[in-house]
Amino acid sequence: MNKFSRLIIVLAVIVLPVCAAAQSKFSMEDVVSRALTQSPAFKLAETRKENRFWQYRYFRTNYNPQLRMSSNNAGSLYNNSFTPVRQPDGSIEYRPLNQLNPGMNFGLQQPIQWTGGMIFVNSSYNYFNNITNDTRQWNGAPFNIFVNQPLFAFNPYKWDLKIEPIRYEESKREYAESMEQISSDAVAAFFNVLQAQVNAQIAQFNLANNDTIYKIEQGRYNIGTTSQDKLLQVELQLLRSRQDVAQADLDLQTASLRLRTFIGLRSGERFDLNLPDNIPQFDVSEEEALQYARQNRAAFIAFERRKMEADQAVAQAKGERYQVGVTASYGTNNVGSTVGDLYQNPARQQMANVTFNVPLVDWGRRKALMRTAIANKRLNDYIIAQDEVTFEQEIITQVRQFEMLRLQIEITRKADEVAQERYMVAQNRYLIGKIDITNLNIALNEKDTAKRSYLEALKSFWTAYYDLRRLTLYDFANKRLLYIVEQ
Repeated sequence: MNKFSRLIIVLAVIVLPVCAAAQSKFSMEDVVSRALTQSPAFKLAETRKENRFWQYRYFRTNYNPQLRMSSNNAGSLYNNSFTPVRQPDGSIEYRPLNQLNPGMNFGLQQPIQWTGGMIFVNSSYNYFNNITNDTRQWNGAPFNIFVNQPLFAFNPYKWDLKIEPIRYEESKREYAESMEQISSDAVAAFFNVLQAQVNAQIAQFNLANNDTIYKIEQGRYNIGTTSQDKLLQVELQLLRSRQDVAQADLDLQTASLRLRTFIGLRSGERFDLNLPDNIPQFDVSEEEALQYARQNRAAFIAFERRKMEADQAVAQAKGERYQVGVTASYGTNNVGSTVGDLYQNPARQQMANVTFNVPLVDWGRRKALMRTAIANKRLNDYIIAQDEVTFEQEIITQVRQFEMLRLQIEITRKADEVAQERYMVAQNRYLIGKIDITNLNIALNEKDTAKRSYLEALKSFWTAYYDLRRLTLYDFANKRLLYIVEQ
């Protein structure tokens, strides 16, 4: 091996690892782990999860009894003013008024989820004190039960009880899917930095290599063994290499900043990335992937929820064609000078009423409303059917890509090795004058292209790997569910 070959090898050994020596190493798993615990995307997903949990808790309280205390003042709590009083002769006389009239109501209400009605149990108390003439009196209903029951009406309690649990379960699965989406995005950001990192190393190597070649061509030109045209070609290549180094450094800084931002790294931390070339070996069948997707995905149970919502809209349109309701109450009331007098031989208080609102002539308004709801349900069924086909096609396509991606990695890895070896051969032949600079540059470009193709193949595989996890919520490499339904 001559002195020029040794110089090239020494430069390659020194330049390539120079950045890595001063930086901490991050694997792809490290980046994904940080993204799943510290990234802004993770915190956003956590907040959405918590928000949906409290929405569901709020929904559940609609079916629990509500105990309320409220004011029940007849007019003003306190009134000190002049009030007009009409006299027998028709004239108006203003007399002073000084009254205290507080009231309080205690009520318990419970919805009837099976019928859509409501039961109220109340106790109300009112105190009247005419301070002007020192008149005091209590009035109230110690006990009163009131029932309000719509007939043939839309029952929101029944439908919400069907739909909201599915919506909540859907949100929990969406959270699990969002974790896999964060992983996929982290992998993409990881490889963007890794590609920029390798491009910077390639640019540094090419710069050192072209600088050495330029010096060689200068020596050959001085002794007359090469032409000025070839010397200028090499000098132009050297200038381009310097430009490539500057651009590669800028691209690396930009990609690194984006990765830091995504995974929540401090801006001052420096890092280097390890190549994730250890590809997991596992088999995925289309039937198995579809089975896990139907079992775990939020979109699949969303199909059921969307069908229920369409049925709910039809039921609501049907229930709004006319309104009929029954109200009834039974209780006791009394008056007295003290609160205790209200409980002494109270009088019964009973009430019953039937309300209705039935259109006699509405020019087909309610029929049109009903037909619209039915048409929307039919359209919704068509859309859901198409979405189900798309749902399955997306998974099948993802599964079929896997074998191709594995094969692509093997091909590009071998191509990278061959291109590296070919370049070393071409370099040695150039140094002994067997080939010209053009053929050497061709070998150099092929070497760089092969390296970039290999990285792109790795990126495609790992991105597809996490996409498959997101689409099925199943880890085929480790044979475990990524979401387990709570019992």
